[in-house]
Amino acid sequence: MSQARTPSSAVLSLDATAEEKKAALVDAIDGLRIKDPLLSAAIAFTKGQKISFFAAVAIFVLFAVFLPKYALIFVAGVCTFMYLVTLWDRLIMFLRGIRADSILRISDEEALAIPDERLKTYTVLVPAYGEPEVIAQLLDSMASFDYPRHLLQVLLLLEEDDLPTIAAAEAADVHQVATILKVPPAEPRTKPKACNYGLHFATGEIVTIFDAEDMPDPLQLRRVVAAFEKSAPETACVQSRLSFRNGRQNLLTMWFTIEYDVWFNFLLPGVMRMNAPVPLGGTSNHLLASVLRELGAWDPFNVTEDADLGVRIAAKGHTTAVLDSVTWEEANSDTINWLRQRSRWYKGYLQTWLVYMRRPLWLVKELGLIPAIRFTFLMAGTPIIAVLNLLFWYLSLTWVLGQPGEIADMFPPLVYYPALICLVIGNALTMYMNLIGCREGRDPLLLFGVLSFPIYWLLMSIAALKGTWQLITRPSYWEKTAHGLEE
Repeated sequence: MSQARTPSSAVLSLDATAEEKKAALVDAIDGLRIKDPLLSAAIAFTKGQKISFFAAVAIFVLFAVFLPKYALIFVAGVCTFMYLVTLWDRLIMFLRGIRADSILRISDEEALAIPDERLKTYTVLVPAYGEPEVIAQLLDSMASFDYPRHLLQVLLLLEEDDLPTIAAAEAADVHQVATILKVPPAEPRTKPKACNYGLHFATGEIVTIFDAEDMPDPLQLRRVVAAFEKSAPETACVQSRLSFRNGRQNLLTMWFTIEYDVWFNFLLPGVMRMNAPVPLGGTSNHLLASVLRELGAWDPFNVTEDADLGVRIAAKGHTTAVLDSVTWEEANSDTINWLRQRSRWYKGYLQTWLVYMRRPLWLVKELGLIPAIRFTFLMAGTPIIAVLNLLFWYLSLTWVLGQPGEIADMFPPLVYYPALICLVIGNALTMYMNLIGCREGRDPLLLFGVLSFPIYWLLMSIAALKGTWQLITRPSYWEKTAHGLEE
């Protein structure tokens, strides 16, 4: 198999032979797993992780049988500690991200002033599967880029057996804007596998990804070139901001828009300023092609390949910058569809954490102790806390209705007062950040979403529970999200 693989540095022509395409597909699936098996999520749980998990469960069960009161206090204390650390870390992220210099800003004049000879060759990868309804919009968005056509390569990555989307692209005269690259059907059916395959045909010095429904800033590619010139030499990725164009469609899209505005306007720039791994967005991340190939590209078995790549970038000594250039996306307006997407994200966060916990000492060595701890609380803490919210809401409701002594026993003063701080200050802080995000979006109607945001937390908890269960039962399954639902 290794002899048939196409080296990651090789760039194939679009009329490559069948043997070359086959080798590219093998590398797209197995390249990272062969290069560094411990960085691949092909196996969700290593033998050591399984043993550790079952040993921890057995110890806790014995603890609960023989010392039930102290077992409950232990659970409440550990959960409260996680809440406190996460709350404090988010506050630091927010305060660093709210500074004016936390995000790179390239003006229109500065972007347009770059002469062609300073611009880089660019490859735009656009993976799409089962999305014929958004192809026309996609081509309009790609055609809107203000970038020299002789320096720009747009590859529309379509599965060979996705005949409706291929037909829609050909009917829309795709060849005026992009080139269809048909990805041979093979498991896993994931976006990163398609992008890995497309990378073998990418001729650009910079590679970026856009989703099929995206509407990026027409000057974004020029701004990225200027951002790389302004950034430190070790910068390997420039992440553009994401926001939603249909925030007013319903209450769900309001919540989603507020969440995205807080994350991409404040928290993500804050992460960048803290020298911690930046969990990339799934689109509009612009990467140096040479570094991307050196890192082994994307993990086709990780369902949040963007977050995983962000950690690998940091672990290998590179950095990520956040750019003030917006890509407008479509917010999920259907609750079931949103749950599919969010549970996949939570599952991928846990996948990514499990991958890097295979070598915790290596991770600390590569990142540093504090960034490694921050990575744990962001990647594992986010979905785990969302699941624990269900437990704590149940305990709160039970206490209000009957005040059973067992719940009182769980919260002695040493646990009760930190938990009270989490409840009062944590919720107030979250609402405050959401208000700031609402203000940043300049849409006063989103205030209704801020006031009703606790309902959104319940949806997050349901999605986290579903994602955690899927991690056990279907770890690499990519749950498809429908697009074209905006009104």
